[in-house]
Amino acid sequence: MTKVSRRGLLLGGAVGAGAAAAGIAAGRSLVDGPEPPPEPVTVEAFHGPRQAGIATEPQAHGVFCALDLREGTDRDATARLMRLLSDDAARLTRGTAALADTEPELATSPARLTVTFGFGPGLYAAAGLASPVAALPGFAVDRLEARWSGGDLLVQICGDDALTVAHAQRMLVKDARAFASVRWTQRGFRAASGTKGTQRNILGQLDGTGNPAAGTSAFDTAVWRPDGSTTLVVRRIRAELDDWAAVDRTVREMSVGRRLDTGAPLTGLAEHDEPDFAARDELGIPVIHPSSHVRLARVGADDKRILRRPYNYDEGPSAEGKPDTGLIFASYQADVERQFTPIQRALSDADLLNKWVTPIGSAVFAVPPGCGEGGWVGEGVLG
Repeated sequence: MTKVSRRGLLLGGAVGAGAAAAGIAAGRSLVDGPEPPPEPVTVEAFHGPRQAGIATEPQAHGVFCALDLREGTDRDATARLMRLLSDDAARLTRGTAALADTEPELATSPARLTVTFGFGPGLYAAAGLASPVAALPGFAVDRLEARWSGGDLLVQICGDDALTVAHAQRMLVKDARAFASVRWTQRGFRAASGTKGTQRNILGQLDGTGNPAAGTSAFDTAVWRPDGSTTLVVRRIRAELDDWAAVDRTVREMSVGRRLDTGAPLTGLAEHDEPDFAARDELGIPVIHPSSHVRLARVGADDKRILRRPYNYDEGPSAEGKPDTGLIFASYQADVERQFTPIQRALSDADLLNKWVTPIGSAVFAVPPGCGEGGWVGEGVLG
């Protein structure tokens, strides 16, 4: 009788298991075909005359992080901060770890990561410069909270992988600590990457139907200034979903001015049909209510339009099960006062949706042009 040692038994078992696994793999290969090639790495270029994350097709995940400069952070110090953060962003967006990154493996899949910087009025004041933007005027519908408002420097981080976005946020905030503290952070989500069509917001309506299309003259007129800069308004809008769900579909569609299933205006059949605001029913009543959201948000000329690039948020229910959800409304436009403010004033005064949505946060930022290889965002302002 041949004696088998414990070591030999284990080794033999390992060899047998390996052979079995190889046989299974070979059989699977014959049945299913070869393994598919890995997905290509998609990179959104950081460098360029305009910052990425604006005309970029919106990614599935977004973080908006507002920072306040520490006392004594002057123009030179802010320039050093932006050199550092620009270098981090350039590396991370191409799938390379930031300097001193202790988890470089988390940076290898950029997943269309973009990092966009905005300068608030406080940054210009600290640098001894006149600010091209100012806080919005008060609106009757606002119930603003300091914890969601203001900020000297905005870092908008978007990508199709939540872990990639979280890692980029950690690296950028860590490298900013010596210069700035975090004022607020807002995390949001959109439709999954590759989803066709206009995304839906937390109320179930298609959001962004009226946006100018990237790459068109209408987009350029609405969004960009001649030097490649723009402005950004970030509004946190809480949605009362339980109250919204309590009203019937007719009331909801009347308030929006569009059908919830297709996004078509109440006078049309398809999402992008032009609304007919003069149309009336057999009783002479306007088909699209004069105080509907679509009617009040409608503007004519391209230089009065805005680019809506919002993200939904959901902070989870309270102990009583009440949802804390809404919209991180990000609006890009060449001029806040000419474009955003008139629309918001009209909505504040009469929008039927005001019964179910409330702005609880507000911040305004100037978005500098992009930068070339070896450059940094803000060099034309702070350099």
